[in-house]
Amino acid sequence: MSYITRMVEMALDVVKEDASVKIKSIVVQIGKTSGVMPYYMYKYYPDVVKGTRLEGAELVCEEVPVKALCEECGKEYYPTSENRYLCTHCGGRKAHIIEGKGVTLKNIIIEDI
Repeated sequence: MSYITRMVEMALDVVKEDASVKIKSIVVQIGKTSGVMPYYMYKYYPDVVKGTRLEGAELVCEEVPVKALCEECGKEYYPTSENRYLCTHCGGRKAHIIEGKGVTLKNIIIEDI
């Protein structure tokens, strides 16, 4: 619930200065390794936005796949069970996750009143 609360607070902060816009939706990106499940974002969203300018606005969650940077060859790849999470370029085992870890407010879609 803390993640959806944080995303709602961020969205409201962005539009707080302009009362002439109606918020249609917010788009949140959720990394596959973030530990956050879109199901719970959708479940708690109506309660979190109740009584705010976001009430009635749609929540859109986009899952972000994991992207890694191989420490051995320096190339980016998508680790999956099919490639046994190894680098698809050199077969290396050491990597840093560079995408798919966090939860991000990607976009606020508004409509002028």
